[in-house]
Amino acid sequence: MFNQERNLLNKGWFFFAIAALFLWAKSYFALQTAFTLDIENGVQQFILIITPISSLLFFLGLSLFFKPKRRNKAFMTIYFLLSFALYANVVYYRFFNDFITLPVLMQYKNFGDLGGSAKALTHPMDVLYWIDIVVLITWLVVKKTKPTLEFRKRTVAMIFAASLGFGAVNLSLAEMERPQLLVRTFDRAKLVKLLGIYNYHIYDTVMTAKTSSHRVMADSDELSEVLNYVNSQQGKMGAHGEYFGKAKGKNVVLVSLESTQNFVIDRKLHGQEVTPFLNDLKEDSFYFNNFYHNTGQGKTSDSEFIIDNSMYGLPRGAVFTTNANNEFNATPEILKGEGYTPVSLHGNHASFWNRDVMYQSLGYDHYFSKQEYDVTEENSVNYGLKDIPFFEQSMPMIKGLDKPYYAKFLTMTNHYPYITNNENMEMIEPAETGDGSVDRYFQTVRYEDESIKKFFQMMKEQGEYEDTIFVLYGDHYGISENHNRAMSEILDKEIRPFEHVQLQKVPLIVHIPGMEGKKMDTVGGQIDLKPTILHLLGIEEQNDVQFGTDLFKEDREDFTILRDGSVVTDEYVYAAEGEHCYDKATGEEIDSKACTPLKEKAETELGYSDKVVYGDLLRFMDSEQQENKE
Repeated sequence: MFNQERNLLNKGWFFFAIAALFLWAKSYFALQTAFTLDIENGVQQFILIITPISSLLFFLGLSLFFKPKRRNKAFMTIYFLLSFALYANVVYYRFFNDFITLPVLMQYKNFGDLGGSAKALTHPMDVLYWIDIVVLITWLVVKKTKPTLEFRKRTVAMIFAASLGFGAVNLSLAEMERPQLLVRTFDRAKLVKLLGIYNYHIYDTVMTAKTSSHRVMADSDELSEVLNYVNSQQGKMGAHGEYFGKAKGKNVVLVSLESTQNFVIDRKLHGQEVTPFLNDLKEDSFYFNNFYHNTGQGKTSDSEFIIDNSMYGLPRGAVFTTNANNEFNATPEILKGEGYTPVSLHGNHASFWNRDVMYQSLGYDHYFSKQEYDVTEENSVNYGLKDIPFFEQSMPMIKGLDKPYYAKFLTMTNHYPYITNNENMEMIEPAETGDGSVDRYFQTVRYEDESIKKFFQMMKEQGEYEDTIFVLYGDHYGISENHNRAMSEILDKEIRPFEHVQLQKVPLIVHIPGMEGKKMDTVGGQIDLKPTILHLLGIEEQNDVQFGTDLFKEDREDFTILRDGSVVTDEYVYAAEGEHCYDKATGEEIDSKACTPLKEKAETELGYSDKVVYGDLLRFMDSEQQENKE
């Protein structure tokens, strides 16, 4: 009996079966517990059970084609890579509430700078994702298991046949649950729910290869099609608003408010204002209280791209890393032609988000990065230089610029996991929801607010204030859906899809010294900032690809599109996830037909923007303009 059990443990096919079972179990465990996939019925639950099987049989089966001496090593290598892909998605999802794409993996240079963020995203129970590897390696060493596997060709064929069979059943059921699933590439949650992690990555790889080929196949006719669409949209053409040219010749300072959502504005915690300076500043500025971020996986880099180009980020990855060598007609390049000095300032490594390459394509004259700041252990936290010393050290750099200048400041302290490292940073007590990220968020926002206050003081002291317009904007959300329980407590309401979309509001404050402030109710987004800034400076771009509209134009459409396909207008809120339609004024869900035109427009506009980026269509702009002249 003992010898029979020992022989069984030494058999390669038994080892293969147990390993496949381990990998299936932890994959299913992750799908059930690590991701929010909203399983709606028994069919979807069955799909979730079978989704890992086809891909793990296929990939583990590849080890069978190696020579016997290398087969075990090949098997464990593949097993490790599949485990790593699973765990990487688990960790990534904890913060971004999204799944990794191949373009994101191309941003590997960013991972070395994650610091405390990566540490905060790991949990003690994560050992469950790795313990099986230890067990399997121990088994191979101690039991001296024969090469995996000594199977007949017929048995190997059966493994791959089973893989194809499970894959076919999976795909057919998935298509029944969500028709045209493979066309709706922006909805990664549905892809993972109905295809599984591994099949999702196969699909993502195919789509990445497909989009990479777009540049080769693109031609100028596609640019004409996009231009025709852009010029046909409401509010794009026609008379300028009353503020056109009101800031002509002035310096432009943009301040990116890291992870800052609009719900913190005018909010009190423990009887204290969370953003006292911004609350006062907006009273003397143009404050847009219906302004949304339009970012995707590129987060801060997406916001930079959108604001400088009035085009959307990509559905997968970030333009900064995948298409940095494209031709662009960005604000810095346009303003350089008007005599401006465009620069960007950020206390992080120059290569983070590939900025050192992308900024050259956008037309920036200089990038003041970490190498030009004095960054020490005392004046840095989390991702790098704290906001107050960042602004302090930036002032000599600004003072030395040729005027007028276009200067973008990227703050950093209010970044997940919202860390403070001394009492001087803690200007307000944390919230008390029991969710550490949400509770600390208010402290780092308060510190950020104080840094902006000091920045304005220094600009006044150095004589830079009067001739400068200030554009302060939130770059992307800070609190993801994974923290809805705590946010429900903060906002004292349930976080439905309606509230989730509304939480994508970020602050936009346009401060022009000497001009009276005004609260602006128009619905807009980061996509609208390029035309808004250019029009304030009295600059008009003819025949340009930009999807936004000057926020000050009276006839502009109250409208903005989020990267996931959601849409907000003055009347409706369309939440793409779940395809819910709401009355914006009441928050009540209404017939989805009311939002159908919004959904269709979002798909069209996002598609055109993607076509421009993937195809690098702006390289045809000179020939297009020449044709128009003729």
